[in-house]
Amino acid sequence: MRFSRLYVPTSKEAPTGAVLASHIYLSRGGFISQVASGLYNYLPLGKRVLKKIETIINEEMANVYAQEVELSFVTPIEFWEESGRAEKFGKELLRFKDRKDNTFVLGPTHEEMMVNIIRNKVTSYKQLPLNVYQMKIKFRDEARPRFGVMRGREFLMKDGYSFHSSLEDLDREFDVMEAAYKKIITRLGLDFRVVEADSGAIGGSGSKELMVIADSGEDTLAVCDSCEYGANIEVFMDLSDDDEAEVPQYTDIKDLKGDDKCPHCSGKLSLTKGIEVGHIFKLGTTYSKPLKCTYLDENGKAQDMLMGTYGMGVSRLMAAVIEQHNDDKGCIWTRSTAPYTVNILISNIKDEDQMAYAENLYTSLSKSGVEVLIDDRKERFGFKMKDAELIGFPYTVIVGKNLVNGMVQIAPRAADEKIEVPKDELLSRLTELLK
Repeated sequence: MRFSRLYVPTSKEAPTGAVLASHIYLSRGGFISQVASGLYNYLPLGKRVLKKIETIINEEMANVYAQEVELSFVTPIEFWEESGRAEKFGKELLRFKDRKDNTFVLGPTHEEMMVNIIRNKVTSYKQLPLNVYQMKIKFRDEARPRFGVMRGREFLMKDGYSFHSSLEDLDREFDVMEAAYKKIITRLGLDFRVVEADSGAIGGSGSKELMVIADSGEDTLAVCDSCEYGANIEVFMDLSDDDEAEVPQYTDIKDLKGDDKCPHCSGKLSLTKGIEVGHIFKLGTTYSKPLKCTYLDENGKAQDMLMGTYGMGVSRLMAAVIEQHNDDKGCIWTRSTAPYTVNILISNIKDEDQMAYAENLYTSLSKSGVEVLIDDRKERFGFKMKDAELIGFPYTVIVGKNLVNGMVQIAPRAADEKIEVPKDELLSRLTELLK
């Protein structure tokens, strides 16, 4: 892609009231634009990042035999009345009537809708287990939307649901999905923990959250330095009230001292902040029973299906990458999430040698499958460099005045120093960096 043809409305000004790095830099970098409170448009760069995340999710879901579907965003209120959640969900559930006075909701989550496509169609234990998912816009009428796309009213979410004929099989699938979610977040280049959690309004048990470690996170986590143990502090405190629980008896977050021990090993516990990007539950029959989603077992007897649910915030993951990877200049995208991997910056587009070298490099990288952008805009070098740092390309190749001496520069976004490279060795050097 040529920067001169790309729509990237960068800005020097942060959005009014923005406090998180992701809100500031995604807005300033031209990834998103605000429509109204809690509502955002995703511009070309933002859409590329979302698709990168979606691709990784789809690949890992295919590896565990989960099948993608796409359900209607609009749901008849009757499904929510069947499950008993029409009132329980409160004002976050946006209701409206059509011209025939039928009541619908904008889906904030899709348990009812997913059960509806399974019930009366999957009728035998021989058809189970089954795992289906979608990546879909959701809407929750948040009272206080804030933090950009981290907590908006409209958001892109991956929600998956599994259906089973036994608790043992539900447990197996739960572990499989936990492992798959861990692979997804690892591939995105994020530091994270899986923590014990509360099921909240969704219901069920066996709840775990996948938390990206970030100082800006809203959740406080107790984590071990020797094993993978972690817990949302609210659940940790609940456990401490259980006389039989093998955890220290704390009454307040401040009670955690430097010598506190992990309940699973002898490691030291410490507190950190986290951003919830995934949540998995063992639903059991919470939705299948009221919605009459049954199957016939080996004896021909009708049984309620057992369910699991597996959510992941796609648009929130986009923000979480920047919360964990940024500096005072802007975004620092991980390799797997960057909108473009290499940015070729031409210092002076009036210089024929610079233009010719950059164009040849652009062609070579494109043919080799590298996602490359060439900054051929009629702007000053300093302006283009600030844009490159704000947007956060992993590598910027600077084709400047030192080209006459046979040298160009590679500027890795995650490093402070530029690398001087002979122009004839640039391709091989980039190839090494991109392995």
